[in-house]
Amino acid sequence: MENWRKSSYSGPGDGNECVEIANSPTHVAVRDSKVPARATLSFPPEAFAPFLEALKEDAPRRIP
Repeated sequence: MENWRKSSYSGPGDGNECVEIANSPTHVAVRDSKVPARATLSFPPEAFAPFLEALKEDAPRRIP
């Protein structure tokens, strides 16, 4: 069983941009916290940080 937690990379508060992650020695899994029964993404640990960096580069800029 995976130990899911809200990602520190999620949007602020309980908004619409919440994801949960679960770490294991062999992978990092990501799912949408609003629909946890749907599919998850799974990455080898060494691929997760580059994936996040790519998302940051392509993310729309937020205005506070």
